[in-house]
Amino acid sequence: MGAQTLPDDVLDAYGIPVLPDPASATARKRQAIIDAALAEFLAEGYAAASMDAITQRSGVSKATVYKHFGSKERLFLAVIGGVLVRTYAGVAPGASGLAEAPEPRAALVRLAGDWARTLLRPDIMALRRLVIGEIDRFPQLGQLWYRLTYDMYNGPLIEAVTALDARGTLDVPDPELAVQQLVAATVGVPQLVHTFAPATEVDEEALDRQVASGVDLFLARYARA
Repeated sequence: MGAQTLPDDVLDAYGIPVLPDPASATARKRQAIIDAALAEFLAEGYAAASMDAITQRSGVSKATVYKHFGSKERLFLAVIGGVLVRTYAGVAPGASGLAEAPEPRAALVRLAGDWARTLLRPDIMALRRLVIGEIDRFPQLGQLWYRLTYDMYNGPLIEAVTALDARGTLDVPDPELAVQQLVAATVGVPQLVHTFAPATEVDEEALDRQVASGVDLFLARYARA
């Protein structure tokens, strides 16, 4: 059965399909498809994932799957893009108050530690590996991922670091570069390890040492004497 052509005017800024809210009976079928597709894509990747397997997992007819999503490509974009947005919603540790914190080091260690543990969650790591594996085929998912993490973490940190510079606590000529360095030295290393070595257990003590050392490195460069 050929894929139906669906309107292409319901795409977000990244070219990812935006699904309208359906009626309740239709919503249950659509959610069943989404759950089945997510499980199949995470298990098999995009290329090896089977629309027949998704149909079987969902308990919904193939005709209904195509009616809702039109094609395997559109299904992948809609499901993974939607899951990324929902997964990150409300999980970001807030940087608000960092500029007024009486002990910036402690506040930075706590913030980076919370964010590292969020990023190392198994569901987020599984999504990260899937998106990285399909980045050439679906660059819009990489763009979405970058924007989500930037808006939730880097952006607020840049604002806080800029405020700390204005307050005289830090001397930061380039806040965006400084935050990139901070993220790389704290969150970046454990994220990289667990992305490419998924069987690695999270060592809480080692993670705390990595975060604290990264913050100290950042402050050694930017703390005002």
